[in-house]
Amino acid sequence: MALNSYVTLGRSGLRVSRLCLGTMTFGPEWGWGCDVATSKRMIDLFYDKGGNFLDTANIYTKGHSEKIIGDHIGSNPHRRDKMVIATKFCGSLYTGDPNAGGAHKKAIYEQLHHSLRRLQTDYIDLYWMHFSDPHTPIDETMRTLDDIVRSGKVRYIGFSDTPAYRCVQAQMMAEWHGWSPLIALQIEYSLLERTVECELIPMAMELGLGITPWSPLKGGLLSGKYSRDAAGPVTASGTGGKPSRGEWVTRHLSDRTQPVLDALKTFAQQVNATPSQVAIAWVQSRLGVSSTIVGARSVEQLTDNIKALDVHLHPEHFAKLDELTKPVLPFPHNFLPNTRSVMQAGTTVNDVPSDPWPMAPKTDLERH
Repeated sequence: MALNSYVTLGRSGLRVSRLCLGTMTFGPEWGWGCDVATSKRMIDLFYDKGGNFLDTANIYTKGHSEKIIGDHIGSNPHRRDKMVIATKFCGSLYTGDPNAGGAHKKAIYEQLHHSLRRLQTDYIDLYWMHFSDPHTPIDETMRTLDDIVRSGKVRYIGFSDTPAYRCVQAQMMAEWHGWSPLIALQIEYSLLERTVECELIPMAMELGLGITPWSPLKGGLLSGKYSRDAAGPVTASGTGGKPSRGEWVTRHLSDRTQPVLDALKTFAQQVNATPSQVAIAWVQSRLGVSSTIVGARSVEQLTDNIKALDVHLHPEHFAKLDELTKPVLPFPHNFLPNTRSVMQAGTTVNDVPSDPWPMAPKTDLERH
């Protein structure tokens, strides 16, 4: 499948590529990103192959990620119009200012102003609430987002890293008031992070939100580069004495993750792919997923990730990966499967079978 095979995002007509270029690595300010020249080469590679969806945030590399995109895309009107640029608000760039971050009206307008300036554009295609703000009423956030959509400065809105109940509250409020609805949900999703299958993914599918997973490689852990026996090299510090992501990777290496890494390597050999490509292909195949966010620190990494669209896993691969990574769900999700026989009484409904309920009356005489 080519990168220029597009899908509509959620319950909207917005066409996006099936992979989204994540730009958190654009700029060296956080210690583990890439330089400006490499960032621009990755944008060009992604664009030339048909990719049209870029994801950034106002806080990424202290605002430099947006500026790189602005200098390379925003300053080119012809190219800018072809791209779907998504950025985020909520994070603060100003220490000591309580109003510089969050999802309240003052913060949203100020953050939008500076994002438009750095991106060198008159509008943002998709504006994400980066994470849930516990201090701001959701109606204030949604009304403000509707205002900026009506102003033409934003085309669509979505939520990232927000509890399901909060998303439902926001979407229902938008429907009741005739405000601009959410069209997408950005969440962490990978073979090693499947708890989102409990509430967030069913919620998104029910409300018409296109899912854009971030960290499909669990920060690089699923790339095949790491194992518990060879964890040492990833603990090195970042550039300029800044922290690296190595400690984060080693923290997630465990008895549970090692069989998954082994399976990825085995399956990658069987389908002539890399472990990274298999892990991304698994995420992109999941129900409800529209466009998976892939990041990279080099053109070679990005090229490898894009090839994930050409990977075709076998049913036995999916079955084994599901078995190895099946999440432990909380109540009531761990209880509800037990009720199937009580409701369905041994019948099959929507292709879901059930066993007879042993405590049900066996004859009409047993029913009161």
